Amino acid sequence: MKITQLNSTISPFGTVLFAACLVLGAATAFLSRSPWPLALFLPLGIYLLLAARVADQWERVAVLRLGRFQGMRGPGMFWIIPVIDSVSTAVDQRVRVGNVKAESTLTKDTVPVAVDAVYFWVVWNAEKAILEVEDFGEAIAMAAQTALRESIGRHELAQMITERESIGVELQRTLDEKTNPWGITIQSVEVRDVQIPQALEDAMSREAQAERERRARVIYGQAETEAAEKFVAAAKIYDGHPAALHLRAMNMLYEAMKEKGAMVVVPSSAVETMGLGGQLGLASITKNTQ
Repeated sequence: MKITQLNSTISPFGTVLFAACLVLGAATAFLSRSPWPLALFLPLGIYLLLAARVADQWERVAVLRLGRFQGMRGPGMFWIIPVIDSVSTAVDQRVRVGNVKAESTLTKDTVPVAVDAVYFWVVWNAEKAILEVEDFGEAIAMAAQTALRESIGRHELAQMITERESIGVELQRTLDEKTNPWGITIQSVEVRDVQIPQALEDAMSREAQAERERRARVIYGQAETEAAEKFVAAAKIYDGHPAALHLRAMNMLYEAMKEKGAMVVVPSSAVETMGLGGQLGLASITKNTQ
């Protein structure tokens, strides 16, 4: 964490106080016709300019006096001793997000992949983050990239594609163990994308298409088997009930001839087998007499 001298960072509030002291001193000097009020108010204004500091609601800063830690300040206004005191860069304690990528990393089954992930983190102890880590943002990014590469090497390609949520939970737990001593918590890690080589992607697409065709043929064969079983059962029923077979045949002929202008050619052997000769003749005579 970067440490800066406070006298090199002027706050807007300190500027307002300095301007107020300068105006007040100049007005008093003019009314009293003496330079002493201005000589008194000017050093006071300079002190207020350098000593007054304001931290936003989500910020915390560390104050060091002659190099020794004095305490945390913020949010709100706080005061320091110019030149003697120095402060760290303000630490943002809101939830922040980082992005990490791992390119051309081998999985457990030696497939090169490129993985893109995001992690959400928050500083829960600003004092630890400031005093124990030089640049905790960069440290988290490096730890996240290392953990992601290690996780890729422990999983196969199918797991990387289908088990993203569990891999994210594993990465969150691993990163949190590393960053917790720094006063930082990793809230969650989400794997956004897993990219594989184009040649392997084409091969997987062909494999998936072949698998779908195989399943379609199996389903079609099962349908044919079930239909054949139903036909066998129907044949057994018709074999013991000739009248039912005749009724079914008449219904089939009716369905075929009910359309206007339709003509059905029935082999004579089928007519004799089903006993439809007399019935068809009677139907023809009745139609001609009408």
